[in-house]
Amino acid sequence: MIPNTLLSHKKILIGITGSISAYKSIELIRHLTKAGAEVRVIMTDGAKRFITALTIETLTGNQILDEDNENWHSDHNHIGIGKWADAFIIAPTTANTINKLSHGIADNLLTQTALAYDREKLIAPAANTAMIENPLTKASLQLLRSSNYTIVSPQTKELACKTEGNGALAEPIDIFYATCKLLLKDPFWISRPAIVTGGGTLEKIDDVRYISNFSSGKMASSLVLALYFKGADVTFISSAFPTLLPDDIDSVKVQSASEMQENLVDSIHLAKETIKTDTNQKEPYLFMAAAVADYSPKSVQGGKLKKGVLGENWNIEMSTNIDILASIDKTDIKAIGFKAEMDDQVAELNASDMLVKKDLDAVCLNLLQDSQSFGSDDNAVTIFTKQAPITLDTKDKLSLSLEILVGVQDL
Repeated sequence: MIPNTLLSHKKILIGITGSISAYKSIELIRHLTKAGAEVRVIMTDGAKRFITALTIETLTGNQILDEDNENWHSDHNHIGIGKWADAFIIAPTTANTINKLSHGIADNLLTQTALAYDREKLIAPAANTAMIENPLTKASLQLLRSSNYTIVSPQTKELACKTEGNGALAEPIDIFYATCKLLLKDPFWISRPAIVTGGGTLEKIDDVRYISNFSSGKMASSLVLALYFKGADVTFISSAFPTLLPDDIDSVKVQSASEMQENLVDSIHLAKETIKTDTNQKEPYLFMAAAVADYSPKSVQGGKLKKGVLGENWNIEMSTNIDILASIDKTDIKAIGFKAEMDDQVAELNASDMLVKKDLDAVCLNLLQDSQSFGSDDNAVTIFTKQAPITLDTKDKLSLSLEILVGVQDL
């Protein structure tokens, strides 16, 4: 769930060009305004052939800027509106506009604004496959990448022309995520490797049954999204993916504790090897938010165990799982553990003990009221470090995750 304060006080300028996918800009605007942003829109004459100015003005509460209403008595012109905006997004961006932008052609209000806007811009191409794959367009996109443009790649699917291929506009939620990353990125986190584990592990009994817990994976997914918005290079190792995440996040689906450990060790090793070969690489962070089962069945049966064979009583012999967080090598990596407790009498003591015994840099304590606390959209944590604890009050999990990232920056 995206909080309605995520983009509060952010001013976003949307450029819409003449593509059949212009109607999807309506959904993008809804995502942005629901997240608290103020949105203004430039429409080309081509765009107005597909959607009306009235629709856009109703959604944004602001007059569109077009060829017929530019004025110099306010900021409603191609210079002033660019100065107003914290971010400039062109979605959809036709092949014609892509090639104009790359060559500095400014023959309409949208391209004039883009030429005058001297900060990073984001474009989302949408065009027929032959047009998007044309060598001239591909060269233009490459030139734009080196000229302060971020490109949200198009999709491969059936296009409006009834052909299957590359060129469909990226999903509005993906453009929204890229916009959030553009606006919220933090120098501390940019390009920093971050590994997050999530969900409750599933320990198989047979091919149809397993032992698990009530962990939903929502807190871990929110941490992943927060890290992505801050600019980190995120790897997400989880048994559950309850939140729709950007495609460029490295997501690894696992089930058992042993699978999680294997993938986690590999990811940490890769992050550390990168540090060895690149002295400018930032120290990685590990957020161990998964609820790893303490025990697993000693032997896994093939097929489905039959009730008639098992009898009235079924005793499952269990063995202890390895303590993943205690066992991994934490050299040259910041490690943050997560602990859920229900007994408020011992919760803080247990969190402090975990910090020392598992050699962690921080522990995020979540005090649960009951089993209904699992899977909720809100949470509260106390961060235990070697300094004084940091208490973060109850709020939605994405907002809480963003605050956690602030709290663990100076470990």
